[in-house]
Amino acid sequence: MPSRNNETATELRCSLTGRPLTPEEAYWAPPLITARELVTTFFKTLFTNPAALGAIFLSELPDVPYAPEARPLLARRRSVEQAKLLALLLVIAIVVVGLIFWLVR
Repeated sequence: MPSRNNETATELRCSLTGRPLTPEEAYWAPPLITARELVTTFFKTLFTNPAALGAIFLSELPDVPYAPEARPLLARRRSVEQAKLLALLLVIAIVVVGLIFWLVR
C-alpha cells in the first residue's frame, strides 16, 4: 500500500482554486504570474544577476493544472494583471517623457 506522502505527491490540485483534480479533467496552462511578482523578479534579478534576465524572462514555464470551471476566473485574472502591467509601463513612459521635456526646457 502506498504511503500517504506518495499519494499527495501525485495528487493534482487546481493552481487557482486548490480543488483536487483528476488528470482527465485538468486544464493545463502556464502559471498565473502577477504584476507584482514580475516586477519583483525583474528588480531582484537586475541587482543580483543581470546576466540571467534573458534566461528568466524568455524561458518557457511548465504548465500547471487548473480546474475547467476556473478558466473564466483565470482569464479574468490574467487580463487584470496585464492591465496593471500596461498601466505601470504607461506611468513609466509618462515620467520619462516628462523628465526629458523638463530637462530640455
